[in-house]
Amino acid sequence: MSTVRIYVPKDACAIACGADEVVAAIEAAALKRRQPVEIVRNGSRGMLWLEPLVEVVTPEGRIGYGPVAEDDVEALFEAGLLTGGDHALRIGKPEEHPFMAKQTRLTFARCGIVDPASLADYRAHGGYRGLERALQLGPDAIIEEVKKSGLRGRGGAGFPTAIKWKTVADAKADRKYIVCNADEGDSGTFADRMIMEGDPFELIEGMTIAGIAVGATKGYVYTRSEYPHAIWAMEKAIEVARAGGMLGANISGSPYSFDLEVRMGAGAYVCGEETALLDSLEGKRGTVRAKPPLPAHKGLFQKPTVINNVLSLTAVPHILADGGEFYANFGMGRSRGTMPIQIAGNVKFGGLFETAFGITLGELVNDIGGGTVTGKPVKAAQVGGPLGAYVPTWQFDLPFDYEAFAAKDALIGHGGIVVFDENADMAKMARFAMEFCSVESCGKCTPCRIGSTRGVELMDRIIAGERVESNLATLTDLCQTMKLGSLCALGGFTPYPVLSAMNHFPEEFGAPPRRLEAAE
Repeated sequence: MSTVRIYVPKDACAIACGADEVVAAIEAAALKRRQPVEIVRNGSRGMLWLEPLVEVVTPEGRIGYGPVAEDDVEALFEAGLLTGGDHALRIGKPEEHPFMAKQTRLTFARCGIVDPASLADYRAHGGYRGLERALQLGPDAIIEEVKKSGLRGRGGAGFPTAIKWKTVADAKADRKYIVCNADEGDSGTFADRMIMEGDPFELIEGMTIAGIAVGATKGYVYTRSEYPHAIWAMEKAIEVARAGGMLGANISGSPYSFDLEVRMGAGAYVCGEETALLDSLEGKRGTVRAKPPLPAHKGLFQKPTVINNVLSLTAVPHILADGGEFYANFGMGRSRGTMPIQIAGNVKFGGLFETAFGITLGELVNDIGGGTVTGKPVKAAQVGGPLGAYVPTWQFDLPFDYEAFAAKDALIGHGGIVVFDENADMAKMARFAMEFCSVESCGKCTPCRIGSTRGVELMDRIIAGERVESNLATLTDLCQTMKLGSLCALGGFTPYPVLSAMNHFPEEFGAPPRRLEAAE
C-alpha cells in the first residue's frame, strides 16, 4: 500500500483553528485503516477562513478540504479523503479557487506549497535562483537590478530600496549589517509571519543577496515575542541553510560570506521604527534616534546598516531571478511590482491576497473580501495599521498606489486592510488612535508624548458633548502639531486616523454633516 502525502499547515492561524488536533485525528484514522501517510506541516496559502486547509496529493494534483475540524476527519476518510473523494468540505485544487486564481503571486509563490523546513523542496520550487544569478552579477549589478525593478520599502513610506542599498554599499567601514524588520505590529497584518512560517528560506535568500550587494557579512531578523512559531521556523531554516552551505563562509562555494540570526524584541510598537529597532537590537531601551546620521551611515553599533522589512527583502530573490524589468512590469506609476495585501476585520473572506499595485480598495473589500461577515453595509476601511487613515466607501475607487493614497492623506503602510461595518463608532476609533499613541510612545519627543495624552483628553470631552466646536478646533490644531513636529512616524502618523474620521464622519463627533461625496 503506497504512502499518501497530506499537507496540514503549521501556520499560527491554522494552529489556532485546531490544525494540531486535526493532524492527530488524521494519524489515528490512518492507523486504524493501516494506511501509511506522510504528513507535511506546510505554511498557509492565505485563505484564512478555510483554515485548517488539509491538502491531499492525488494523481490529479493536490486536493484541498477546509475548514477541517477534528470531528470532521473520520467522515472525510469515509468519503475517500486519501483519493480526493467528494465531501462538503472539498474545495478542489487550491490554486484554482477564485481567491487564489485572481492573484499574481511572486513573494508568496511557494507559501503553503513547500515544506518550510526543507532546503531541497525550496530549491525544487525555484528557490536560490536569485542568489545564483546575484553571485554571477556581483554587488554593483545586483543594486542596478533592484533599481530597475522600482522596488520600494513595503513597510511604510515606500522609500526606494536601491537608494538605501547604494548608500550602504558606498559607505566605508570595517563592518556592515543587514537588519530585517520583522516586528509586525500593525493591526490586520500577518504577511511577515506567514512568510517566516511558510517560506523562511526566501527571507534568508533575500537577506543574503542584500549582504553581497552592500558588503555586509552579518544579518539579524528582529521579530516579536508574539511570533513563537515564526521564530522556531526561522531558526530551523537558518540551521538547515547553514548546514547546506547557503549561510556562513563561502556561500555556495563563492568568495562571499554571510550569516544571520533571529533576535526577539521586548514588545514595543515604536520598535517598528528603524532607529528604535536598532537601539533595541543593541540591548538598549527602544527609543527613536534623531536623524541624521541615517542608519545607512551609522546604524547598528554605529556601522552602515541596511534596514528593510520582510516583504521588501523577500521580493529581492524574484527580482534577481527574473530580472528587474520583469518585476517592474507589474504595478502602476511609481508603485512597481506586487503587494501582499492582508484583508482583515469585519470581512467575509479574510486572508492574504498578493496582486500588482493598481487594484482598487473597493475591489479588495467587496469583491475579494466579500463584504462584511455581519452582512451589514461597509462603513470604512482602515489601511496601513492603527496609524492609517479611515477610508470611507465613497473613496473606494482609490487605487492601491503610494501616491494615490498620499493624495488622499492616507497610507498603504504594510498593506493591511481592516474593514468596519455601519456599527463602528468613528469618534471612539479616533480616540483609540490617540490612546494607542500615548501608550506606545517612547517619550523622546514632546509632540508625541504630550500631544497624544492631550488628544485623549480632548476626545473624551468631544464624546461627552463638551464645547464640541472649540474642542474639535483644538484637536485639529494638535494633530497638525503632531504631524509636523514629531520625531518619528508614531506621533507623525497618529493624526491620519483622527483627522480622517473627523473629516469623513463629522456628525459622529457632534459636528454638522459636511460630506462632499460628489467632490470626492
